[in-house]
Amino acid sequence: MTVLMKRLMQESAVKFGTSGARGLVADMSDRVCYLYTAGFIQYLEERGQIRPGMNTGIAVAGDLRPSSPRIMEAVMRAIRDRSYRPINCGHIPSPAVALYGISRSIPSIMVTGSHIPDDRNGIKFNQCRGEILKEDEERILSQQLEFDQTLFDEEGNFRQPREQSEPVDETAAREYQERFLSFFSSDALSGLKIGIYQHSAVGRDILAEVVRSLGAEVLLLGRSEKFIPVDTEAIRPEEIELARRWSAEYKLDAIFSTDGDSDRPLLADEKGEWFRGDIGGILCARFLGAQRVTTPVSSNTALERCGWFKEVTRTRIGSPYVIAEMIRGTITSPGTLIVGYEANGGFLQESPLQLEGRKLSALPTRDALIYLLGITVLARQSDKTLSQLREELPRRYTFSDRLQNFPTQISEAILEHFSCDLPIVEVARKTTEAFAKIAGKPMRLDYKDGVRISFDSEKIIHLRPSGNAPEFRCYTEADSPEEARQISEQVMTWLKTWLNKNRS
Repeated sequence: MTVLMKRLMQESAVKFGTSGARGLVADMSDRVCYLYTAGFIQYLEERGQIRPGMNTGIAVAGDLRPSSPRIMEAVMRAIRDRSYRPINCGHIPSPAVALYGISRSIPSIMVTGSHIPDDRNGIKFNQCRGEILKEDEERILSQQLEFDQTLFDEEGNFRQPREQSEPVDETAAREYQERFLSFFSSDALSGLKIGIYQHSAVGRDILAEVVRSLGAEVLLLGRSEKFIPVDTEAIRPEEIELARRWSAEYKLDAIFSTDGDSDRPLLADEKGEWFRGDIGGILCARFLGAQRVTTPVSSNTALERCGWFKEVTRTRIGSPYVIAEMIRGTITSPGTLIVGYEANGGFLQESPLQLEGRKLSALPTRDALIYLLGITVLARQSDKTLSQLREELPRRYTFSDRLQNFPTQISEAILEHFSCDLPIVEVARKTTEAFAKIAGKPMRLDYKDGVRISFDSEKIIHLRPSGNAPEFRCYTEADSPEEARQISEQVMTWLKTWLNKNRS
């Protein structure tokens, strides 16, 4: 039977976009996961990156969602049927399986839905060099596949499930740990008491082992066998309260955590106050001695104001855009130490680097551990607490929130309301009507990703639909955390009026 990948996406409701496929678990049948994987492999063959043969391996890993083992099995079956060797790396962080593939110049696949609820899941694809980029997405969707329809029943399940899974190869997990243990000195965290908020993060045990091996006293907190959708850009009120309580009760120097697939970090200071990901990104880049820093347009403008970096570039939101710009930087600024980060805290390293004689290879995909370790070591080297280190930055504060289950058509209507295709006078009138009482007189609009409005008060409101979930996000920036939060709350109220109008 023949299937066009783009048609598969339309029929299955499992969308394909930034870094891979995502959808409801109920829609991610064996057939859908198998075909998405086969389409990815066929695309790599078309580009000449890989050739069929059981000596060619493709690494596979997954997070701790209940649906991940089944999806991993469908992925590995597609790999076998395309005449490649699946390497089952087990349940490890996304950057760990990516590192394993990059270091061997082989593809890797991570089964994860990241921070979204566990009624959803996803498949993240990495080429031999790293993540798929935006130009790869359309070419993958244009693939036309021949496959044996008799493999699946009417509901898309395998008719004959494989009796025995591939044995787990722990090499990827071990090499990921060694990456940090060989870069940092063995006493890098000595004298510190660090809590590890484990929840259901797939990298929770690796994180604890690395921190302990670097000399810290480790306290394990909040472990859960039920999946918890921790979003590092929209920290839940209960996690804010937990961090403050744990810090006070156990007298912690820091709390480390990550999202579900452990590529995005969460860091709390000694007071239990969570760092914003884009603030921590600046400090991590400083620790590594970066010269050129790339980050999405939504990240805190303290990056430019601090003056620590030779060059700053801004992109659309999403790691593929950050990676593409970092790659461009290696061409336009050869020999420059280039890093990137996202507002969610995920840190990317395009250039290999050396610090005090220790080497850290490039890892151009989101990573949480270098962020957590780098910032904390920087504070220790500076003889400062984490809160004192944060105070060295310009006083700019960001806040983000989201409305879940937000219909796509309403998201599109909101963006159209402020469209750059409208006359300037009309856009000015609409932005003034919507936000003048909240943030002041609108001065500039940036359409790089959604609509980002800068005001004469130096406040910023950024509206953007999520690229991988039915959500609408709002990012705000101001001179105090209270102002940033208040603006966000008022914009959320404004957004809800669009929902109410749609219902009526």
